[in-house]
Amino acid sequence: MIDEKPIRIRFNAVGSTLDERGRRLHAAAEAVSAGHGGVAAVARATKVARSTIGRGFKDLRKPASLTGRIRRHGAGRKALAVRDATLLADLERLLEPATMGDPMRPLRWVSKSHEKLAAALRGMDHQVSASTVPKLLQRLEYRRHVNRKTKDGSNHPDRDAQFEHINACAQACQAAGLPVISVDTKKKELVGEFKNPGSDYGPKGMPIEVDAHDFEDKDLGKVVPYGVYDVGANSGYISLGIDHDTAQFAVHAVRLWHDKMGRERYPHADKIMITADCGGSNGPRLRLWKLELQALADASGLTFQVCHYPPGTSKWNKIEHRMFCHITQTWRATPLISRVAIVELIGNTTTKTGLTVRCELDTATYPKGIKVSDQQMATLNLNTDTFYPEWNYTISPRPPQMTP
Repeated sequence: MIDEKPIRIRFNAVGSTLDERGRRLHAAAEAVSAGHGGVAAVARATKVARSTIGRGFKDLRKPASLTGRIRRHGAGRKALAVRDATLLADLERLLEPATMGDPMRPLRWVSKSHEKLAAALRGMDHQVSASTVPKLLQRLEYRRHVNRKTKDGSNHPDRDAQFEHINACAQACQAAGLPVISVDTKKKELVGEFKNPGSDYGPKGMPIEVDAHDFEDKDLGKVVPYGVYDVGANSGYISLGIDHDTAQFAVHAVRLWHDKMGRERYPHADKIMITADCGGSNGPRLRLWKLELQALADASGLTFQVCHYPPGTSKWNKIEHRMFCHITQTWRATPLISRVAIVELIGNTTTKTGLTVRCELDTATYPKGIKVSDQQMATLNLNTDTFYPEWNYTISPRPPQMTP
């Protein structure tokens, strides 16, 4: 792969001082020094046509053929936009229904192909080809763009204040020796010989063959990884469900983490802080999530302090960028052929910073559509914070006489 940046820097440094012949010779010399693929690389870096670089090769091979004649400035065929006075105006009118972006900015982008634009212009009696359209779009200051993920919920007025509140609560709990866990559901995964994004090393010419279509295997189905990440210990637990992603499933994963890892690590803890996003099976508006947490609090004697991230900001939840991303990296380009294979892959996830992950299969079923009545909600021992009570609340064990 030829590095085009040095070529571009050298050409820009001297290009303005060279005449037409000098630029042609300079580009050809760069292509010769670059070796195989040099013409294409130089053409991209300098914007000099490949045919012009080819003429430069001939001049380099036969210096005697060079003459003193240089085409004067402005000579040659006039640009199509100059010869056809209405071309740019008609093109811009075609682009308006497909134009995206901020109309106040000079740079815009379009979603129509060059071929379709050229065909439409020819229908308006303009003699134009698809290869000319990019040059016309450049004159109109249009560019191609991909989608950019920038909308992260920053418009919420309490966004930053909630971040500060979560950090303060987490620091207070950790200072007191109490666990702070981050919870969330990872993307559901198809089980079977399906394509998995990413690439990995293997023998040349022997890629792993997978199914051409991602249709769910009725026997193997899907798996639902629900994660619990211990922020202070840099360790995680994955409950690999095979049924629905419900609040019962989510709280059961927290219960399993505490039984298998948390109780041993924090033997004297009487409270656990949970950070979660605002959607899915652990959303703040989900009544069943709070009812199941209350049942866990009653059974374990633990108090749960829950803080939710504002809508649209789930990527700031620790589990996303401290555990889930590393699991994805571990099984990249590897078909998830069985549940056992998925458990082993997740369990083998480690990092240089010491991350360890334990994964276990949860074969229980979790029905959807469970309704929680107002009477059940009234029995909860739930205390809301003064700051944004919908996002911040505490669920404590109920006295025995209050337990249903």
